[in-house]
Amino acid sequence: MSEYALEIPFREFRGKLCRHGRIIFKKVNGTRYTSVICNPYKGALTEAQQEQRNKMRNAVANLKKLSSAEIAAYQTAFKAQGSYRTLRGYMIAQEMQKLS
Repeated sequence: MSEYALEIPFREFRGKLCRHGRIIFKKVNGTRYTSVICNPYKGALTEAQQEQRNKMRNAVANLKKLSSAEIAAYQTAFKAQGSYRTLRGYMIAQEMQKLS
């Protein structure tokens, strides 16, 4: 049996999506959500993983150093594109491309 009291639409759901995952059911503001917490990797980071983390860390650090004119330029470029949904995501992607 589940350790959560499932709501009526979710009572047919059984089992897990993966052996190390947990399914969470919740209701927020009248909307029902299902979430999965899944983080199987417990070992040491590989060289490629560490490089990617450092790249992301440097891109976010570069965002903090941007001037207001550079941020305004990113805002106009963000409005012209359609791939990214948030300005911050767009800015991080652009900064990561600069680091490549």
